[in-house]
Amino acid sequence: MSRQRPLSPERVAAALNVIDPVFLGSPLLSSAELDSRTGLSIKAKLETRNPIHSFKGRGTSLFVRTADLPGSEIVAASAGNFGQGLAYCGSRAGYGVTVFASTSANTAKIEQMRRHGARIILAGADLDAAKAEARAYAREHNALFIEDGAEPSIAEGAGTIAAELTDECPDIDAIFVPLGNGALATGVGCWFKSRSPRTKVIAVAAQGAPCMVLSWQKRQFTETAAADTIADGIAVRVPVPYAVECLRDTVDDVMLVSDAEIIAAMRIAHESWGVEIEPAGAAGLAGIFQRASGFAGAKVATVLCGSNLTSSQRSTYFNVKNGGEA
Repeated sequence: MSRQRPLSPERVAAALNVIDPVFLGSPLLSSAELDSRTGLSIKAKLETRNPIHSFKGRGTSLFVRTADLPGSEIVAASAGNFGQGLAYCGSRAGYGVTVFASTSANTAKIEQMRRHGARIILAGADLDAAKAEARAYAREHNALFIEDGAEPSIAEGAGTIAAELTDECPDIDAIFVPLGNGALATGVGCWFKSRSPRTKVIAVAAQGAPCMVLSWQKRQFTETAAADTIADGIAVRVPVPYAVECLRDTVDDVMLVSDAEIIAAMRIAHESWGVEIEPAGAAGLAGIFQRASGFAGAKVATVLCGSNLTSSQRSTYFNVKNGGEA
């Protein structure tokens, strides 16, 4: 299958009729108190009220339902949420799903991937090392390797968040989107560039994992030596070339936020909306707060794109000892 075709807003629109409905129609949050505090009108799409507690089900559902997949085994590498999406959607379509994760991966996400039907292999010190192992395994076993950020349909599935958002709130001045492997930022940006070109699309990466930001700024593939951030879902040190290419046409600006800013955003989301967002899922909100003075009075949006936290993280970030939102 071709992996290098341009992203298509028409395919994003069509995806709304293909993706498993359990992943669609996410809530749109706002807070008068938060707006008053920041001088902004903030809208947030909450992508955690679905079986895998993240936005990844949109793209993986679209991919599995539309791709002509050879063989019976899908192989991928994941920090957890992408793997959950493939496990949930792939297993229901009759595919075996093998996911490689790093030896330091989030234990809650590993357990959830298994629960949704994936076979998990721990290999490598970080996501990109696990990805190299996954590629080698796929070659050896004649299986299909799927890379998050490298498949157009996965980005276009993520773009349905933007399609819903423009229906719900048509006059957005800027949207701040977490940036990891790039599927979310490019999918959302593809839609806004076509349907609301006045909206500024700003991709937000973690300060300790800047490879995609550097690649966008330099207009060339730029790998970093490490990815050091609490935001495991966007902890990327080796950019995905296809995503880097797509970012050029779908994103107006890129920025970095610190782990401290991410934690502050997680806590504000908890105070304002009663939701527990994982670090990567709060990066866009952190970006809004960092740039608030430059957007005074504007209507801005973000995607709260995951809530898969360990009990230790809940205790650390929200002082939650047991339970809480998944």
